[in-house]
Amino acid sequence: MKTQKTKTILLVDDDTDFLDQLKLQLETRSFRVITAQSQQEAETVIRETRPDLAVLDLMLEHFDGGFSLAYQLKKADPSVPVIMVSGVAGETGIHFDAATEEERDWIRADVFLAKPIRFEQLLREINRLLG
Repeated sequence: MKTQKTKTILLVDDDTDFLDQLKLQLETRSFRVITAQSQQEAETVIRETRPDLAVLDLMLEHFDGGFSLAYQLKKADPSVPVIMVSGVAGETGIHFDAATEEERDWIRADVFLAKPIRFEQLLREINRLLG
């Protein structure tokens, strides 16, 4: 019988409540979860490990920290799926998307989800991207 390797998800968000809740929900679905609360902390994780998928908040210490992290992840391994999450649209009225190849190439994310996100929506995207 073939055993399936536990998938590792990197979660990066400066909202500790969001991070803790998401981590708990993903771990109950048998994912291994690594968390980071800052861009700097996430950069260290990226150097030391290769997650199977990353969920990145767009705005961290810098307004574009998620973009920078997505770029670093894709540069290190273009096959790692990235889900970008953000409440930027609600705060600024600026909308991002990853619907086209051009948009995905620009933001370096495979999916862009607006906060607040529903866990079922996120889980569906994670399962789709991990195959």
